[in-house]
Amino acid sequence: MPYLQIFLTVALVHLLAVISPGPDFMMITRNSLIYSRKTGIYSAIGLGLGILVHITYSLVGIGYIISQSIVLFNTIKILGALYLIYIGYKSLTSKAPTIEKESEGANTKSISDFEAIKIGFITNVTNPKATLFFLSLFTIVISPDTPLWVKLLMGGEMSIVTFAWFALVAIILSHHLVKQRIGKIQHYAEKFIGIVLIGLGVKVALSSR
Repeated sequence: MPYLQIFLTVALVHLLAVISPGPDFMMITRNSLIYSRKTGIYSAIGLGLGILVHITYSLVGIGYIISQSIVLFNTIKILGALYLIYIGYKSLTSKAPTIEKESEGANTKSISDFEAIKIGFITNVTNPKATLFFLSLFTIVISPDTPLWVKLLMGGEMSIVTFAWFALVAIILSHHLVKQRIGKIQHYAEKFIGIVLIGLGVKVALSSR
């Protein structure tokens, strides 16, 4: 296949980008530990759907506009930073939960499946790191002559891999053995994650293009 090499290259580059720690990872960690495995997995679905947004604007040419417009890019950056700070603030100001065994309900805290998907989706779509990654990918790695169906196949693969990786992270972090170890310090862990998210938000807001 003439496009197999570029497909594998894009897949590898994306995988390395996905597994590197960032806002997406911290959000999945937070939702998996504070809420439940189900919430973590639904948040991973939101991250996968967010990838499709990056793919779409890259394909239709809006990505080029974003790359050329400092105002537009900075708007996306600030929105992403504010959302991270907001999620971090919620973690910092939350009350200590009542720790229960997973078989008895896992955690008194809960959010709807839609809310979990929304958190994952917004976190990914407003992540400047993801925006820069896809702008670079579609301007440097993927040739403009690459057929649309190949680009769509790459986009589908990246969306699925994003979901699969973060779903795996959610499954591991929500395992009862992990939760048992973290259970006694869960409230402090939530505060720590909140501080990290706020720190990431501030770093994103102050970072240069």
